[in-house]
Amino acid sequence: MRAITLSASSLTGNDVKNHKGENIGNIKEIMINLEDGTVAYAVLSFGGFLGMGDKLFAIPWSSIIVDQDNKCCVLSMSKERLEKAPGFDKDNWPKAGDTGYLTQVYDYHKVSPFWTETVH
Repeated sequence: MRAITLSASSLTGNDVKNHKGENIGNIKEIMINLEDGTVAYAVLSFGGFLGMGDKLFAIPWSSIIVDQDNKCCVLSMSKERLEKAPGFDKDNWPKAGDTGYLTQVYDYHKVSPFWTETVH
């Protein structure tokens, strides 16, 4: 396995595109699991206009592909499916350690929750 690293701040603000190449939002934040230092999820901002009325979504990091060549992130999900995902607003972020909300998120994306995975 190669060790390729990238600063989290270099991804913040990056466009997120779906498998059709459509822009579906941008990375607002990258959330770190303090237990083991791994990336838990990215916060995707979607919808709205000029930052007003946008909805935020926790996207499991394992669902995102970083496209270094095109300087964007790719999420294999249609806009319609994203709109139905569990989200939150900018004034009501998930509480730290709230595995109830994150379980819904990870189930929706059909990936294993980061807190159940074993890190070597």
